[in-house]
Amino acid sequence: MGTELGGYPCRFCAAPVTRVVCDLGMSPLCESFLTAGERNQMEPFYPLRADVCERCWLVQLESYVAPEAIFTEYAYFSSYSDSWVRHAERYAKVAADRLGLGPDSLVVELASNDGYLLQHFVAMGVPVLGIEPAVNVAAAAEERGVPTLTRFFGVELARELAAEGRRADLIAANNVLAQVPDLNDFVAGIKLLLAPGGVVTVEFPHLARLMDGNQFDTIYHEHFSYFSFGTAQRIFARHGITLFDVEELASHGGSLRIWGRHEDAGGPVGERVGALLERELATGLQAPEAYAGFGERVAETKRQLLDFLIAAKREGASIAGYGAPGKGNTLLNYCGIRTDFLDYTVDRNPYKHGRFTPGTHIPIHPPSKLAETRPDYILILPWNLKDEIIAQLTADLDWDARFVVPIPEVAVLDKERLVTT
Repeated sequence: MGTELGGYPCRFCAAPVTRVVCDLGMSPLCESFLTAGERNQMEPFYPLRADVCERCWLVQLESYVAPEAIFTEYAYFSSYSDSWVRHAERYAKVAADRLGLGPDSLVVELASNDGYLLQHFVAMGVPVLGIEPAVNVAAAAEERGVPTLTRFFGVELARELAAEGRRADLIAANNVLAQVPDLNDFVAGIKLLLAPGGVVTVEFPHLARLMDGNQFDTIYHEHFSYFSFGTAQRIFARHGITLFDVEELASHGGSLRIWGRHEDAGGPVGERVGALLERELATGLQAPEAYAGFGERVAETKRQLLDFLIAAKREGASIAGYGAPGKGNTLLNYCGIRTDFLDYTVDRNPYKHGRFTPGTHIPIHPPSKLAETRPDYILILPWNLKDEIIAQLTADLDWDARFVVPIPEVAVLDKERLVTT
């Protein structure tokens, strides 16, 4: 079983957390990209270790950094992923139809980023409000015509909005629950903001998929918690919200979309809820044995990737990266991959151009750099988007580059054809 800790209070239930799931050593904040002038300054590193509470089975990181230090200016803009924008558009249409949303409704998104989702409700004539703490991405949302409050969400803001008569018919929270240090304040705020007949949907990566798929690079300081469906159900139930449906999604390596309403609203609970709970119990996500051995699988993946990179470099191959996502920085720092292995990486987000990856100081260029240097291998860091990325690059490549996908285990692809593992 996992390593024992001295114990700190669980983020949800306050029981002492004593069991280690995965220790990734010391790492910087994964979205803190460096300018050229910052490379010679001191860079803070913090322990990066996932632990599990054996009372409520919430997998979590011990808190080292205040959220204001992470999210006040943020490097992630959702709209630079075409597939994610399409995902958001499909959701908006389904939700508007399922809930009968119209010009008299209000949709609120928590952590609304650059308006990637709410823009689709605006196009349908449905009033919206985005809540986004990062000033730079909130400004991008406003430019899209998405009204946005630049605030952190919790009970305090929910009370203010409810007092103004702004209660939501739909609250959407996509890939934010993991980034909330005070889960109870956040979910209690949802309860207050939700109109009497309103619905909340929350999307988050599924802990079961993280573990099955060896997705250790999705562990980073910006993600405070990692959820099974059973644990999420307990958290929302504690605050008077019943989860009446759940969808399993392919996004972000395997996610859940939960649907919740006030517990006194009545109505049936869908069959998918009970079925998923039973499957989670059967796979042991509420027993310590499920978490044993995960750390060794992670270490073996590190060894595989370094074996490949060392062999490729000894053969004289050139290697570049594609993408500079947060998960990529966990991978690079844990594996000790710097410019001795990776010449540079590219990213579609102009915010990152001319900057350097935190900790490893790999330069970030526009995607056009690939055609200039024609690397032998391209390491795809946002592996969850590998199909989209390979399709984009294959259309443009006029040289025989191969693609390296590091997760769940190292695979080398030649224009979508598996070469080696």
